[in-house]
Order: sequence, then structure tokens, then C-alpha cells
Amino acid sequence: MKLVRYGKPGKEKPGLIDADGKLRDLSGVIANLGPDQLSQKALAKLAKVKTAKLPLVRGNPRYGVPFTGATKFVAIGLNYTDHAAETGNALPKEPIIFHKTLTCMQGPNDDVMMPKGSTKTDWEIELGIVIGTRACNVSKKEALNHVAGYVLCNDVSERAFQIERGGQWTKGKGCDTFGPIGPWLVTTDEISNPQKLDMWLDVNGQSKQRGNTKNMIFDCATLVSYCSQFFTLYPGDIITTGTPAGVGLATKNFLKAGDIVTLGIAGLGDQRQKIVKYKAAK
Repeated sequence: MKLVRYGKPGKEKPGLIDADGKLRDLSGVIANLGPDQLSQKALAKLAKVKTAKLPLVRGNPRYGVPFTGATKFVAIGLNYTDHAAETGNALPKEPIIFHKTLTCMQGPNDDVMMPKGSTKTDWEIELGIVIGTRACNVSKKEALNHVAGYVLCNDVSERAFQIERGGQWTKGKGCDTFGPIGPWLVTTDEISNPQKLDMWLDVNGQSKQRGNTKNMIFDCATLVSYCSQFFTLYPGDIITTGTPAGVGLATKNFLKAGDIVTLGIAGLGDQRQKIVKYKAAK
């Protein structure tokens, strides 16, 4: 299934994308797409719903983050061989873990706002893993049984904040709007192998990133198992798994207001974001 949440920010309804690519309303079946709906048991029950009987949604509504209820937004650094090489870093012996903030999560096509004082805002296309059932010290063999599905992510980064100002990476990773997710949460039955997915990202129509998840240093099962050694993963938590080569950091070519970033992963849909200047929240 391709599950979505659609509507104005804070008022999203649950939905799904049918076999013809049309949006159907799920609000008559479930109240939301959150932790209670993400277990394999709950998803199997949802899969039995007769899609053709669900109301069609007219027009082109906004898509929000396709799930809710996250307690943590885990991110993995330097997890593609070509990206490690382009940034001049040795291949990590163990996964590099950092955290993005929950408040950076937003819909896939919402504007990305450069933070105040930003000089090096960058892009990173990534595959996201959404947890469906509690995972604590799980084995690699069992790890993917705890996954609800996969999503497209843009791990937007401010490199000056991340690298040049000391401390941890979170300063350059968790800024408001720096976590576009979606448009869909694609359940595991539709993604037979998460390590064979083509991925692409363009800026203003110019190719920047082309890659495939087969080039991850640590695969999805390893990452779920590894993270669960250090903290319990709960339904709705997300792990974003690293990016291939082609980021702005490698060429010192960063985003500016007015730029358009488009990106996609095979089977997981596309995103489009306009980069805008900083504007203080009211």
C-alpha cells in the first residue's frame, strides 16, 4: 500500500493511493496513520479494505508527512561509499548516528526555509525506514519484521552550522523545515528489496545526485538492528539512511533562495521544494 496524510498542516486526513494513482480518503476507516496503524497486523487489516469503495479525493491537496507519532528522527551519516569518498572521509567501521529534530519534519512539497545566517544550505536524498513495532536489541535477521514501510526523505543540511561551528551535527541538521518526508509511506509488501532502489535529485533541473541503495555501506536491516542496541525504536520512529554522492558540500555549490529541488526514489514517489529565505515564526 501507498499510505498518505493529506490536507492543510495540522489538519491532515489519512488516505491511500490506489492502483490507478488516485488519492482515496481513509478517514472513514481509520482516524490517522500513527503508531496504532503501523504494525504488521494493523496494516494487514487495512489492506483488506475494498479500495474502490473509498471516496475519491478531488483536486490536488497538499501532502503532509505520511505518518505521525514519531518519538525520534534518527539519521545515519556517511553511509554510501561514493559520498564518503567525495567528502574525503574514510569508510566508517560502524554506522554514524545522529538525530534530526521532530520539528524539522514536514510535507514533501512544502517550502524549505534557509535558517537565519545560513550560508551553506545543502541537499541529501535519502531512503527512510519507518518503524512499525517496538524494536529493542533486535537481531539483523529479525530487524525488518519491525518495519512498517519506507519513505523518501531529503536530509536538508546547513554545512556551516554542521561542520564549522563545533559540537554535534544536529545544529546543521535539525533546523525548521529540514526534514521533508513522503509523499507516501510504502508498506514492505511493495518493496521486496530496499537495497535495489534507484534514487535521483536535481536542483533547478540540473542533475546533482544519481545513486542506488545497493551502495549503502550498512544496509537497512543492519541499521535497524544497530540502532536498537542503543535506544528502543517505537512505532512511528524513522531512520533516514544516508545519501549517495553529489551533495553541494563536495563542490561548494549550495542552495539559495528561489532554487527548486526535485528528488525521487523508485516506488516511493517524488518531492519538490522551493528554497525560501528565513522568516521568523509569528
